[in-house]
Amino acid sequence: MNVQAWTFVMVGLSFALYIGVAIWSKASSTGEFYVAGSNVRPVLNGMATAADWMSAASFISMAGLISFMGRDGAVYLMGWTGGYVLLALLLAPYLRKFGKFTVPDFVGDRYYSQTARFVAIICAIFVSFTYVAGQMRGVGIVFSRFLNVDVNVGVLVGMGIVFFYAVLGGMKGITYTQVAQYCVLIFAYLVPAIFISLLMTGNIVPQFGFGGTLADGSGEYLLDKLNGLSRELGFDTYTDGRKAKIDVFFITAALMIGTAGLPHVIVRFYTVPRVAAARSSAGWALLFIAILYTTAPAVAAFARTNLLTTMSNTNYEDTPDWFKKWEKTGLIRFDDKNGDGIIQYRGPNSDVANELTIDRDIMVLANPEIAKLPNWIVGLVAAGGLAAALSTAAGLLLVISTAIAHDLLRKELIPTISEKGELIAARIAAGVAVCIAGFFGMNPPGFVAQVVAFAFGLAAASFFPAITMGIFSKRMNKYGAVSGMIVGITFTATYIIYFKFIQPEHNTAEHWWLGISPEGIGALGMVLNFLVAGIVSLATPAPPGEIQELVEEIRMPQNSKPTLL
Repeated sequence: MNVQAWTFVMVGLSFALYIGVAIWSKASSTGEFYVAGSNVRPVLNGMATAADWMSAASFISMAGLISFMGRDGAVYLMGWTGGYVLLALLLAPYLRKFGKFTVPDFVGDRYYSQTARFVAIICAIFVSFTYVAGQMRGVGIVFSRFLNVDVNVGVLVGMGIVFFYAVLGGMKGITYTQVAQYCVLIFAYLVPAIFISLLMTGNIVPQFGFGGTLADGSGEYLLDKLNGLSRELGFDTYTDGRKAKIDVFFITAALMIGTAGLPHVIVRFYTVPRVAAARSSAGWALLFIAILYTTAPAVAAFARTNLLTTMSNTNYEDTPDWFKKWEKTGLIRFDDKNGDGIIQYRGPNSDVANELTIDRDIMVLANPEIAKLPNWIVGLVAAGGLAAALSTAAGLLLVISTAIAHDLLRKELIPTISEKGELIAARIAAGVAVCIAGFFGMNPPGFVAQVVAFAFGLAAASFFPAITMGIFSKRMNKYGAVSGMIVGITFTATYIIYFKFIQPEHNTAEHWWLGISPEGIGALGMVLNFLVAGIVSLATPAPPGEIQELVEEIRMPQNSKPTLL
């Protein structure tokens, strides 16, 4: 069978599995819709968390960014993995012990304020919509190539699938669907990586092949060859960094801290029955995440080496089928500037003009075709990319629907709403959110990983200080928390919007404030949040005694009492 036929088979089988799981696990109560009844086993919750966490940015875009950025792309690896460790150790067990459905629920009760709850709702919706735009973009890219449809049509198809199992099953359906999606996406990521590692280095383990020698008998290391190809074609050396250290630091910090403030990841720790199970599921999730994240640098190096070897100085008429099919999507463009019909793929340091434009989001998806792997592997990768994008999109849409139905309607506007009414409202909100997310997927502000990085920055600047101080500071009050969240998210959002939409031509290092890019500005927004919150809380009355006792109880291990020394 050809690539398209195998893609239909792989995607069709995986979608049938997801829809079947959603029907089997349909939510019948708000508890099942919001937190899957809090009875998911730690191993399964770890898989679901990993699938929720490893979005299209992880599967599709991260290796693509690393393949173009080289060493600088490590900011995404360090930030996202380090952030999950921070979340698992610092926040998750305490939030689970608090026992609320959502982050706005925690903020509203901890800071004894409906205003604080409302600000947290706005932040959750803003962060989630920014994040989900990247997922819908990833869905559109996969469908546009492998099903030969327009990117926008691909987004519409993805919207229909997400709408079905997110709106029907809620968190219960999403959890078990994400377990299946994790199995699909990790298998789809590892199989081509293993094949290509064997072909290029003779090593079955991609992580070892990444640092090994080539299988051609030359004894040359893979990274040495990649560096040589890069310099020869006018690109910067792959293993050298080009970003300013301050920007690397702030991007890594924003991604790391933003991870610990993402509402759709935090809510996963409410789906297990006990605090101990939350810790256990966090450990399982970290293991499942590490499998992909330690493979990504190898995939990036393999893809970049194959691309430079295959496409440079190639006659356009002799380009393989995969190139022409990707060209139809508009994600690869050849501009024959000198009219000789030869593709000159060159970097900024070359004297020859570059004639090839490549969207870095296609690198993982095109990698099996570039390496001439069997068609069934190409179809499998398409199914994996969709699993990664749709699993995270579903979790984000649930956060949006929960924020509206539970936090806004039940907690503020209509306290007397019945459980059935709340469930209907949550499903309607999820449906509306799917439509809005689809619009953002058709009109994204950047590459998948860039868009996701903006969401992490917004989460870092808004939620992380409020959650951290809510757990570890008895003195932090509602005035400080609300002021900090407003200042943090307003500053970060304004900075991103200015450089991405108002003055995109100024989005260069010489125009950035202190040399910090929009992807990293969330870390500075977090610092402002902490400063404003601390100053305001000290200048205003302390929280009531029962709130301070609540903070003490959250931090205290279960079944233990403080002892006097």
